[in-house]
Amino acid sequence: MADGGGSVQQLRIIDSVDGVSAAAWDHCAGAANPFLSHAFLSALETSGSATARTGWLPQHLIAQDGEGNVLGAVPMYLKSHSYGEYVFDHGWADAYRRAGGKYYPKLQIAVPFTPVPGPRLLLAPEADATVADMLIAGLVEIADRRDVSSLHVTFALEPEWQRFGEAGFLQRKGFQFHWTNNAYASFEDFLGALSSRKRKAIRKERREAVAAGLTIRRLTGAAIEPRHWDAFFRFYMSTSDRKWGQAYLTRAFFDELGRAMPERVMLVMVEDGGRPVAGALNLIGSDTLYGRNWGCLGHYPFLHFEACYYQAIEFAIERGLQRVEAGAQGEHKLQRGYLPAATYSAHWFRDPALRRAIDDYLRRERSYIQDQIDGLAEEGPFRQDLEISPCNPTGSS
Repeated sequence: MADGGGSVQQLRIIDSVDGVSAAAWDHCAGAANPFLSHAFLSALETSGSATARTGWLPQHLIAQDGEGNVLGAVPMYLKSHSYGEYVFDHGWADAYRRAGGKYYPKLQIAVPFTPVPGPRLLLAPEADATVADMLIAGLVEIADRRDVSSLHVTFALEPEWQRFGEAGFLQRKGFQFHWTNNAYASFEDFLGALSSRKRKAIRKERREAVAAGLTIRRLTGAAIEPRHWDAFFRFYMSTSDRKWGQAYLTRAFFDELGRAMPERVMLVMVEDGGRPVAGALNLIGSDTLYGRNWGCLGHYPFLHFEACYYQAIEFAIERGLQRVEAGAQGEHKLQRGYLPAATYSAHWFRDPALRRAIDDYLRRERSYIQDQIDGLAEEGPFRQDLEISPCNPTGSS
C-alpha cells in the first residue's frame, strides 16, 4: 500500500464490504483474526446472512488519506433488533420503550453472529496515532446524523475499550472461557496438568463419546467437500431450531466460506456407520483456533464435549496454536480446561436519561463480573502445584 502520509483526509461509509478492495481492507484488518477478513465479512453479506433484510444493514466506516489509501476501517451495521450479538441489551431496549423512547434503529460495531474478541478499529500499519481517534469521532457524528438511539461496540480489545471509554462511551465487561496452550506436546501432556479427578473424568468422557462406534475426523482445506457442507448445514439448522428458533446463517454462507477461505476452516465431522450425524465448525487464526457452530442429529453422550472442545485442543496442540476460543457462555467448559477471560464492549447513548441509568447499572455489573471471573478461575481443573494463567484474548494483527 502506498504511504499517503498516514493521516486521514476523508471518512466515508460503504454499504457493502465489497465497496473496498479485499487488499485494502485486509491491510487494515491484518491476518490474525479470520472473522475480520474481507472474505469472511463478504461471505456474510453476499450469502444473504447479514443484510438489510435480516436486520444487519452494512454501514462500514472507511478512513482514507489524501491519495485514497485506506488507513482504517470499522465493521458497522445499522440494526433493527438486538439478535445475533451475544452482548445482550434487550433489557435496555425494553425499558426505553416502556419509557416512551425508540431504541431501534441502532448502530452496531461487531462481526455479525460472532462472539469473538478482536479489534474493532482496524488500522493500517502506516496510520498515525490520530486515526483511531478520528474514527471514533466519526462514529459519534454518524450516530448523531442518523438520529439513532445508540452505538454499540462489542467484543473489542481492552486497549480499544479504554480508548472508547476516554471518548465518553460507557464500558461493559463480560467473560468467556478460553483454553491456553502451555507448550503442551500432546493431549496427554495437557491432561497431565489437570488434577487426577478431572483427568480421569475427561478420559472417561472421551471413551464414552465414541463408544457407539462413531468415527471422528478433522477436515481442512480441499478435504472439505460440498457433501460435508450439506451435512453440516443440516446439523446447524437442527440445533438452531431447538435452541433459538431461527438460523442466522444461510446455506450459501457455508459455500462462500469454503470457497473463499478453505485453508482457515477446520471442520470436525462425526459419522455413525458412515452416516454423518454431527459436526463442529472452527476457524483458524494466526495463533488461535476459534470454535463457532455445532450441530448434532440424535443423542450421543459427551459427543458435544469431544467434537467441540477436545478435538479443538488436540488440533491446537498439533498446529502449535496458543489458544482455543470456544464461543460464548458455558461454565461447563471450565472443568475441561477452559478458563475465564474478560470480554469488553462500549456503548454510546443519545438520551442523557437513558445514559445515566445504564451507566449506573454497568458500574455495578462490572464489579460483579470481575468477582465472577476471579471466583471461577479459582475453581479451575488444574493441579495446585502448577501456575496456569488465564487466557487473555489479543486478536492483534
